[in-house]
Amino acid sequence: MSAGRNVNTLSQSWGTPQKYVKAVKEVFGGSIALDPCSNEFSIVHAKTEYVLPKHDGLRESWNFPSIYVNPPYGIDKKKGTTIKNWLARCAHAYEEYGSQVLALIPVAPNTTHWKKYVFTKARGICFLYDTRLRFLENGKDGGKGAPMACAMIYWGNNFYRFYEVFIEYGAVVDISNLIGEHVGTDRKFLHLIYEKKSAHL
Repeated sequence: MSAGRNVNTLSQSWGTPQKYVKAVKEVFGGSIALDPCSNEFSIVHAKTEYVLPKHDGLRESWNFPSIYVNPPYGIDKKKGTTIKNWLARCAHAYEEYGSQVLALIPVAPNTTHWKKYVFTKARGICFLYDTRLRFLENGKDGGKGAPMACAMIYWGNNFYRFYEVFIEYGAVVDISNLIGEHVGTDRKFLHLIYEKKSAHL
């Protein structure tokens, strides 16, 4: 489930729509083992939940077979973290533990975090058809639509199942041919503490 996002200076918890929670569970075989960025209004009901801000989901263990991430989209000024830190953990969980990971994030292919943790680490992307994805507002329907397009990213070894479930909700693309490739310009990337160093990065 998502953590709180600051919208017009009002702190609210924006959650994944029920249809996508259901779809994520279908991909994972019926349940979600870990939600590392949950909140008090979560409808994800993962077996293990790190509820923000009480727990720091970036510092806790991600050694679980299935993980769903709807990360905070803004900047945590106190901790100095952004969405890129959450995506780095997603990629690391897949590489280190063989976890299946799904993450609901804004479409931003021009950004460093997409080039580094999505295009070259993930197995698939579903570009969601929703014109403006309506997140749950404090656990209830009726929230405003997202101002940006969103995608569901898949790290794992069962792309066919991901495709089978999410083709109903968007355009599903297999990007396994990009794994390990150098994507983007020759700019240098900072390595985060929990990611493996690679000659391609």
